[in-house]
Amino acid sequence: MGDDDWLAQRFEEHRQHLRAVAYRMLGSHAEADDALQDAWLRVSRADASEVENLGGWLTTIVARVCLNMLRSRNTRHEVSLDSHVPDPVVRIPGVSQPEDDAVLADSVGLALLVVLDTLTPAERLAFVLHDMFDMPFDEIASMTGRSPGAARQLASRARQRVKGAAPGHPDTDLARQRQVVDAFFAAARDGDFDALAALLHPDAVLRIDGGVRLAAASRALRGKAAVSRQAGSGLRPLLTRPDTVLRPALVNGAAGMLVLRGERLGAVVGFTIIDGGILEIDALSDPERLDAMVLP
Repeated sequence: MGDDDWLAQRFEEHRQHLRAVAYRMLGSHAEADDALQDAWLRVSRADASEVENLGGWLTTIVARVCLNMLRSRNTRHEVSLDSHVPDPVVRIPGVSQPEDDAVLADSVGLALLVVLDTLTPAERLAFVLHDMFDMPFDEIASMTGRSPGAARQLASRARQRVKGAAPGHPDTDLARQRQVVDAFFAAARDGDFDALAALLHPDAVLRIDGGVRLAAASRALRGKAAVSRQAGSGLRPLLTRPDTVLRPALVNGAAGMLVLRGERLGAVVGFTIIDGGILEIDALSDPERLDAMVLP
């Protein structure tokens, strides 16, 4: 086996881990795939003969590519709006999808990805690599052009933002989550505003991301009253259509729902539930991103 073939085989062995890093860094499946392609081009042109920790070396290359992509987003003023919903990872219960299991190894929820979008590129890199993948700060420092102490401060600031974004820890009981999600859609279908309000956390947030084609539908609402009104008035006409089908799913490891219009995916809805109440609802209805999703 030649050196090129050997390196290509090693890259493939690490692909799931590298894609997990890229997904956390970028919150986008398409961009994560682009990052891995770019990283492979760099790897294939490099001399890896004296690399002692191949996995760490590959992770560093992917992280640098992702950092450049995040900085490029800011340069183009493509700052995430309040209504932006990161690309979800969708699983159908009972259907094996090992490639997504790797991406979700740490149960990175949509709510966390939304917070990561508010960080600076350097903060996001430091938090993801250290807090999620245990990379030492001296290695992170070399990527950011800062000292190890400054890299530690980047991760600390990011950590405080993440901790301050939610008033508690998300519920982990999937059966209980499913009961709350099903009750939410039943109340929305019936237009039962009181029942909707009873299911919501006092600090409830609703994000609807329609993308470029449905920009008018995008919005971010906060507070139990505003979220229950929107859910009751906005969802009921859709849920009462005869061609609408609800399909239970796991969305980034938590109970969620697929909303289909006939055979076409109309929305992916993820939930963050704390103390039995719905804290965040993240609805992706962007036709371009939904059409790119492949569901089992």
